Amino acid sequence: MNHDAYEPAYISGILKGTKTIALLGASPNPERPSNRVMAFLVSKGYQVFPVNPGQTGKQILGQTVYAKLADVPQPVDLVDVFRAAEYLDSVVDEAIALDAKPKVIWGQLSVRDDKAAAKAEAAGINVVMDRCPAIEYPRLGL
Repeated sequence: MNHDAYEPAYISGILKGTKTIALLGASPNPERPSNRVMAFLVSKGYQVFPVNPGQTGKQILGQTVYAKLADVPQPVDLVDVFRAAEYLDSVVDEAIALDAKPKVIWGQLSVRDDKAAAKAEAAGINVVMDRCPAIEYPRLGL
């Protein structure tokens, strides 16, 4: 897939079809983008599982924080990645190793690795990169 531009229907379909999200790199700091995006997603009715090994067992926005993707207690539809682009490949590997793979891996703004995306897509996982759901949601009128 060409990740330079996405059809609105592709992004809209993902956001409408998603119920559960693992947010990698979640921060308890309300000034951090990951915290604000998590709050936005929760406000739109998504069930969000924060993932951050430095915050394991604590709470972010009332949700228990998990150390890694495999620790999230139920399958997730989407993995939202707030990590540097160089970590996207290892996130894809972790997602592929899950018993129930997510439907989507979403790299936040500036998070792009085309080789990692190709690996995810080869495993049947859709990919969005260098986008933010908190921007796309209102832009698409959802």
